[in-house]
Amino acid sequence: MQLKILLPSRVFGEIGDVTRIVAEARGGSFGILPHRLDCVAALAPGILTYATEEKDDVYVAIDEGVLVKVGAEVLVSVRYAVGGTDLGQLRQAVEREFLSLGDREKNVRAAVAKLESGLIRRFAEFHHA
Repeated sequence: MQLKILLPSRVFGEIGDVTRIVAEARGGSFGILPHRLDCVAALAPGILTYATEEKDDVYVAIDEGVLVKVGAEVLVSVRYAVGGTDLGQLRQAVEREFLSLGDREKNVRAAVAKLESGLIRRFAEFHHA
């Protein structure tokens, strides 16, 4: 199979000769083998595992997203992804990545709140004029 992991701003990875994939959906984990029927699944945040002819168990920590299998092509579209082959190192990378994302999200929310309050204040001034 061909696995392509897509992020909003870039392609995270394109992997060929994938022999199996294990992903997590809201109802639990499921596996995909090369001859499985086509499917679509809503992915839950967790660990996506895949194996290739050369490598056993490569792990990718993902945020929620969508998996689509059509023929031999599997597309995974998620907001964030961090990859690795060792679960311990992956856990540390996820903590670093997602903690920094948390700080960025706080800054974005603060900026949006300022914009909203300014818009409401100007709207109120316009209404009273």
